[in-house]
Amino acid sequence: MSYDIKDKIALVTGANRGIGKAIVESFLDNGVAKIYAAVRTPGAAAPLVEAYGDRVVPIQIDVGEPAMIAAAAVQAQDVQVVVNNAGVLRASTPLADDAIESLTFEMKINVFGLIRMAQAFAPVLKANGGGAFVQLNSVASMKCFSAFATYSASKAAAYSITQALRELLGEQGTAVLSVHPGPIATDMADSAGMGEIAEPPSIVAESIVAALKAGDFHVFPDSMAKEVGSTYQSFADNIVEANLMEG
Repeated sequence: MSYDIKDKIALVTGANRGIGKAIVESFLDNGVAKIYAAVRTPGAAAPLVEAYGDRVVPIQIDVGEPAMIAAAAVQAQDVQVVVNNAGVLRASTPLADDAIESLTFEMKINVFGLIRMAQAFAPVLKANGGGAFVQLNSVASMKCFSAFATYSASKAAAYSITQALRELLGEQGTAVLSVHPGPIATDMADSAGMGEIAEPPSIVAESIVAALKAGDFHVFPDSMAKEVGSTYQSFADNIVEANLMEG
C-alpha cells in the first residue's frame, strides 16, 4: 500500500534525538506539513522548533505511560502518519542476574508501548483517511544477539505484533511499515558496543520515506540490515506477507 508523506501531518515518538530526530528532519525536508514531535519532556523538542518553526509541534508522550498516549491521541486528532520510534535496550544475556528485569522493562516499552500506540491512534488514522503507521523494529527481531538477548526477544515480539497490525490496519486503509535497522549511530548503538560500525540515522529516515512511497512492508536501511534482508526477503514474500489461510 503506497503512501506519500508530502503535505501530510505526522507524529514521531522519541523525536528529540537519534533516529527519531532524523525522521523528523527527513519528513520535513520531504514536504510533511506538520510534525508532532513526541517527547517525554516537552522542552526536549525546543531545538527542532527553533529550526523549523511552527511546522514542529511538541507533544508529550512516554510510551510506557498509557494515559499519556491516550491524551496525545486526543490532542493530535489531525494525524495521518504515526511513527513509533521510541524504544529501549538493556544489554542482558538470558543468564544474567538482571535478565528478567531487563526483559520486563524492554517489553513494557518496545511491545506494550507499540500496542498502546496502535490502539490509541488507529481510530485517528482511520478518521483521517487511513494514513500510515511506521514501527521501528530491528535486525535483532530476526537474529538474536546473545549480548543483548532480552532486547532481541522484545523486538521479535514487536515484529510479530507489527505483522498483525499490517493485516488489521490494512482493513481500514492504513499502510504499515516494519523498519529493521542494524547498528545506527545512536546512544543505543553505543550501549550495545556497536558504535564503531554504526551508520548515520539519516539512512533510516530516508529509507522510511522511500519505502512508504513504494508500498513496502519491510525496510532494511543500512549495510547489516541489507545483508539480513537479502536473505530474508524470500521468506517475507512467501510467508510473512502471504495469506496462508487461503486455499
